[in-house]
Amino acid sequence: MSIDTKELMRQVGRIRVITTRLVDERFSGEYHSVFKGQGIEFDEVREYIAGDDVRSIDWNVTARMGHPFVKRFSEERELTVMFVVDISGSQGFGSGTRSKAEVAAEITCLLALSAIRNDDKVGLVLFSDRIEHFVPPRKGRTAVMRLVREVLASEETRHGTDIGGALRFLNNVQKRKAVVFLISDFMDTDYLPDLRITARRHDVIGCPVSDPREIDLPSVGLIEVEDPETGALTLLDTGSARIRRAFREQADVHRHDLLNTFRRLKIDTITLSTDRPFVDDVRKLFRQRQVRVGRG
Repeated sequence: MSIDTKELMRQVGRIRVITTRLVDERFSGEYHSVFKGQGIEFDEVREYIAGDDVRSIDWNVTARMGHPFVKRFSEERELTVMFVVDISGSQGFGSGTRSKAEVAAEITCLLALSAIRNDDKVGLVLFSDRIEHFVPPRKGRTAVMRLVREVLASEETRHGTDIGGALRFLNNVQKRKAVVFLISDFMDTDYLPDLRITARRHDVIGCPVSDPREIDLPSVGLIEVEDPETGALTLLDTGSARIRRAFREQADVHRHDLLNTFRRLKIDTITLSTDRPFVDDVRKLFRQRQVRVGRG
């Protein structure tokens, strides 16, 4: 994006005002109810009491002592929330008033503000086909605004996208379980093994972001399209219904495969688009998780 400092601060200020109001008016308490209590840590072992869940028996201690002992766990006093954000060339695209990168900054700000209201830590990994920047988890509103500035100020690049590399980096630097928001257009392949490992270690929420023009081509005749990550140029005849249909079908397959992958790995999803607000999508996620917590 390479925006100047004045424009950067204007955008950061706008996002801060919008998201602070949303957190105050719409998300008070909801974040806490769906994320707090999801992380637990070992506390102690104690002797088994009739009625205890047999799945909590510590068999090593039981064998040493000669009678049953169970593990006790307590809710973690704080969570770590990590935002793993794609800043490859394709993220700079936006056919309307917002780019995909701006949407990523907005959702990061909203969720990070919700996290720090609950005294959690927030951190950031920015990636393209390499790790571009890492902000270790910190507390406080200043930490949130830094995350937003980093996402918006990241230089637009022609580098590709390596989601697997970003997830491997995350797993190396974040050993304890964290809530991980993976924000990307997912224009990448071969990241499934790393996503599977990360989903086992952390509470991952997939946040695919798209633009309407990546799904539906307008009929405007011959246009030259540039791949933002490779610079390759392609001539498209958008006046051809066959080409527009093929373009739409390819986009539908990509979206369908991605959502199926998330479902198989039991990864929750917030679907983002540059042409609409995402508040309802975030609240939908919260409601789904509240139902699961209630059933648990």
